[in-house]
Amino acid sequence: MGRKRHLFHIVEPSPWPLLSSFGVFLFTTGLIFYMQEYSSKFFFFGIIILIISSFFWFNDIINESSFLGYHTLVVRKGLKYGFMLFITSEIMLFLGFFWAFFHSPLCVANNLGAIWPPIGLIIIPVYDYPFSNTILLIVSGFAVTWVHRGIALSSFKECIDGFLITIFLGIFFVILQGMEYYEATFNFNDSIYACTFYMSTGSHGCHVIAGVLFLIVCFIRLLLNHYLNNHYSGLVFAIWYWHFVDGVWILLFLSLYCWGGW
Repeated sequence: MGRKRHLFHIVEPSPWPLLSSFGVFLFTTGLIFYMQEYSSKFFFFGIIILIISSFFWFNDIINESSFLGYHTLVVRKGLKYGFMLFITSEIMLFLGFFWAFFHSPLCVANNLGAIWPPIGLIIIPVYDYPFSNTILLIVSGFAVTWVHRGIALSSFKECIDGFLITIFLGIFFVILQGMEYYEATFNFNDSIYACTFYMSTGSHGCHVIAGVLFLIVCFIRLLLNHYLNNHYSGLVFAIWYWHFVDGVWILLFLSLYCWGGW
């Protein structure tokens, strides 16, 4: 019998998914050890493995898409569904953080003084770093939409400008977040407010860093002419991810900073 012809891409055996899983395992396990004040070697070793395996894995995907022509319309449609499921899983992650935060002020325990935020905490002012970071991410959301418009209209200059603005604002956001942590008067162990605050904002900060790296890779691919005006799924995923980051931050700003600080 002859080979069956179809529009799907049957991927070849690759070591990168297994190696990435091993890196994630070491990363999470090492993070637990680090929080318990044990050695942090597993944590950093897992990060190194994850970075290396992700680089080669993503490189294979780029080659399959841009040079080998394996990403047909059907394959791109499946990738979009897969990325939608990924965003859904990320939403569930932050839903858990929001659940933990809202449970505490709605059912305030007596050992917290029956008041929210707990007595003794000096809350970060709303119109300081939080408000500035909110403006940065809102503007970056418009800028990354500008990139999408530019690639659809084959406007190279619009794409370049939008990318540079978005990446700069994302990096500036991370810097301001670090300054906020440095100047904060409470630490992770001070109360349930501090715990949920650092878990939520810290996780979001990690997502911002990942989004910036995602956009930098897409920017490099744009400079290498990897995109066509009808074939740029990777860029679309980066834009979706960045809008997700924007939306989560707005909810964090309204709940942790505004409701928690007013």
